[in-house]
Amino acid sequence: MKNIAIVEDDCAAAEQISVFLEKFFAEEPVHVNRFTASIQFLTNYKGEYDIVFMDIELPDLNGMETARKLRELDKKVAIIFVTNMAQFAVKGYEVGALDFIVKPLTYYNFALKLKRAAEYLRANEDAKVFVHVDDGFVTINLSDIRYVEIIKHKIIYHTVHGDYHTYGTLKKIEESLAEHHFIRCNYCYLVNLRYVTSVRGFTAYVGEEELQISHPRRKEFLHALNDYFGGGC
Repeated sequence: MKNIAIVEDDCAAAEQISVFLEKFFAEEPVHVNRFTASIQFLTNYKGEYDIVFMDIELPDLNGMETARKLRELDKKVAIIFVTNMAQFAVKGYEVGALDFIVKPLTYYNFALKLKRAAEYLRANEDAKVFVHVDDGFVTINLSDIRYVEIIKHKIIYHTVHGDYHTYGTLKKIEESLAEHHFIRCNYCYLVNLRYVTSVRGFTAYVGEEELQISHPRRKEFLHALNDYFGGGC
């Protein structure tokens, strides 16, 4: 199922995008959330969206600045600007925007852009992990996992959609997820770097949660985080 956000203060434009999305995804499930302001959209953002349609002219923070802040939280989401200001939309490469659509919208043009977004999502389809739970198993997208925790022999996958409990060793999970930017911050936490919002002292902030960084692992953790966000060595 595709999760899509529309950040647009013009209700008529937002409704038109919703109608076009329903038409385009007529044969597959899609979940759409609408936001009328940037702060409303960014507050408690958890990386749950595949595509974000972003107006550039927004009441609190313009779309370009919103996209910059969004990129700090989510490197992979496909951003499509929707605007009547084409001269600004072409600067979207600065925030890694996938495309832009100029108002007034037509379904033909919208469908072309959305087809490109769908191809982008397929090309970057998320790796998955199969987790055995009490009544069977679940498939979890790696990009949905915020961090993995071990308590005694119980493993907890903390995801944007809730927690999943199983049994195993964190070492084996660490080995399987190492190439996907998961790194330990201490004995009991394996963190997805895309969800780290800041580090202060020996505390890693994963959204609103505070995870302790052990002294022996702090240097390696900070180095990996720096590399992930493009800071080099």
